[in-house]
Amino acid sequence: MAAVRKVIILGAAGRDFHNFNVFFRGAAQYRVVAFTAAQIPNIANRTYPASLCGALYPQGIPIFAETELARLIREHQADDVVFCYSDVTHSHVMHLASIAFANGASFALLGPGDTMLRAGLPVVAVVAARTGAGKSTISRYLFSALRAAGAKPVVVRHPMPYGPLDRGVERYRTSADIVGADLSIEEMEEYQPHVDNGAAVYAGVDYSAVLERASAEGDVILWDGGNNDMAFFKPDVTVTVLDPLRPGEEEGYFPGEANVRAADVLVISKVNAAGAANVDATLRAARKLNPQAQVAMMALEERVDRPQLVRGRKVLVIEDGPSVTHGRMAEAGGARAARLLGASLVDPRAHALGSIAAAYEQYPHLGPVLPALGYSREQREDLRRTIARVPCEAVLLGTGADLAQILQIALPAARVEVEARDRSAPSLANMVCSLLEQLRARAGRL
Repeated sequence: MAAVRKVIILGAAGRDFHNFNVFFRGAAQYRVVAFTAAQIPNIANRTYPASLCGALYPQGIPIFAETELARLIREHQADDVVFCYSDVTHSHVMHLASIAFANGASFALLGPGDTMLRAGLPVVAVVAARTGAGKSTISRYLFSALRAAGAKPVVVRHPMPYGPLDRGVERYRTSADIVGADLSIEEMEEYQPHVDNGAAVYAGVDYSAVLERASAEGDVILWDGGNNDMAFFKPDVTVTVLDPLRPGEEEGYFPGEANVRAADVLVISKVNAAGAANVDATLRAARKLNPQAQVAMMALEERVDRPQLVRGRKVLVIEDGPSVTHGRMAEAGGARAARLLGASLVDPRAHALGSIAAAYEQYPHLGPVLPALGYSREQREDLRRTIARVPCEAVLLGTGADLAQILQIALPAARVEVEARDRSAPSLANMVCSLLEQLRARAGRL
């Protein structure tokens, strides 16, 4: 009988748990001795719950900081280190492989054949080359387009289990659902715009159960990806979003390059904000990796709900957190919307407190904007206190979460709403609907 192989899973509270659930949970030939956590605060020093671990793990599985990897390999005499998170450079992955090798362990990646679940419904997956490319905006556009075409799409969001880890399946249909769930700001800024768009949103930790529930509610699954990760469900149509404001990053990040290569449709987003040279460079780089995919050019147009609060004033801009932190953008749509209204951006960096100040140290590329970080109650309080210290006349929220209500911001606050618009023909909606029709036609011939 072969010896049981001891495994450490490197993760960031998402892909790692999914890969465990579908590949390792019932596999007696492996024993997962630890998860590690990166990118997301407050995940380390917790336990992946026994209720989701299966019979082989009655005590659950401990989660450690990734910085402890070398010690964990030696202490557990681990055989395998498995990398399971996203939006990192290719060199980042290989540095971790080198740590594994130096301490005697093998290093592995699990691919789609081992981790993607098969749905009984058509799956349209919206993924990206990098975080912050505009996936959620494109997902909302496609939800509306599919519904207008007579379909019943249901949105499934890449996991963000930043609170309790035992929520196997989550469903959000109303703002009250979101407010009552004790979610992080990061979760709210992803779910709220979908709910406002009329969608039911599924997420959670156990995506086999999520798939079963979501499949009973619609006739098309619309996967809204996280970071630049691949979908958890095998897609029938893969839509990969590229950011021309960051040309040259199409093939340098994992697993974003795989998303570009796997795309049926490549979306060049933000063409209204990027110069023609950057759009052309992005297209040429994507075409080099995937010459067969269709290409759609999309504008992501910002609209401020109360422009009179912003126009010509000194404004604090709060941006979507992941886009400007590990997404490495100096600023995002909030700053662009403020400048279009002639506002002056007040730099919040000197006024940051606690974990917000620490974030500026961790991400020195950040510009004169405030990342909407709120992974815990303590961090939300740091964010609230930081906002109160900034000497501005108004706050502009470039995040999908209603921070004015959540944090009870005393200053006048306006919100940026972003809408995707076609800038090429045929439209992205026509491309995706045509691919789904071809899928149905093939199925009808079987």
